[in-house]
Amino acid sequence: MKLKVTSLFIVLFSFSNAMIAQLKAVDYAEGNQKLSGFIAKPSKANKDNPGILILPAWMGIDDHSKESADDLAKLGYYSFVADIYGVGNKPTNTSEAGQKAGYFKKNIQEYQTRIQLALEQLVKQGANPDKIVVIGYCFGGTGAIEAARANMKVKGIVSFHGGLGRDETRVLNSINSKVLVLHGADDPFVPEAEIKSFQNEMRKSNADWQMVYYSNAVHAFTEKKAGNDNSKGAAYNENAAKRSWKAMLQFLNEVL
Repeated sequence: MKLKVTSLFIVLFSFSNAMIAQLKAVDYAEGNQKLSGFIAKPSKANKDNPGILILPAWMGIDDHSKESADDLAKLGYYSFVADIYGVGNKPTNTSEAGQKAGYFKKNIQEYQTRIQLALEQLVKQGANPDKIVVIGYCFGGTGAIEAARANMKVKGIVSFHGGLGRDETRVLNSINSKVLVLHGADDPFVPEAEIKSFQNEMRKSNADWQMVYYSNAVHAFTEKKAGNDNSKGAAYNENAAKRSWKAMLQFLNEVL
């Protein structure tokens, strides 16, 4: 009996490792700042080698973003997790995360530069430069929208519970990539005025955009580690997480 249990454990352990075996660190840089992202290559790529760039939440590269890359690779997409903060700059707590994310939100061109560098790495790893979508979570969701605002060479962007704000003094450009925003209907960190301003921006930019609301969902609804207490403003919502993932997959099928 002990032998059977041990054998089962070995099988399960091996299977667990296989689930993340596709992930590989990729080192790159911006000037003197070292960056280190993760690539997940599909064992069998979809037609035309489409790629997905994943922008992590405010704590930087985490298990959630890497799991997303692995899951997407299993579906045939080249997937790359971007390093926005850089080696040695990963936040150790939420206070640091707020400061670092806040810096890039204020210095938006620097954020866009880090996103562009990650896009280039995705292409270098085998993704078709004409078949790319950017997705992001929370702070990364904001980054995905910025990729659209900057008209980076991407077919579409998907923002999961991302911030929608924009400095009103910035020049308003036409948006060429398709936009999908997946939003918690009860998210306290994105005020109604910000939502209305964003939607007006999409209209004025002649964007092809969609915004989906999920009931009983607050901020970070895809993040299991956020707990389930909505009163904190950020919490996991299983229904919203599953539904938003399906919405993203449908969007990928459409644009790629």
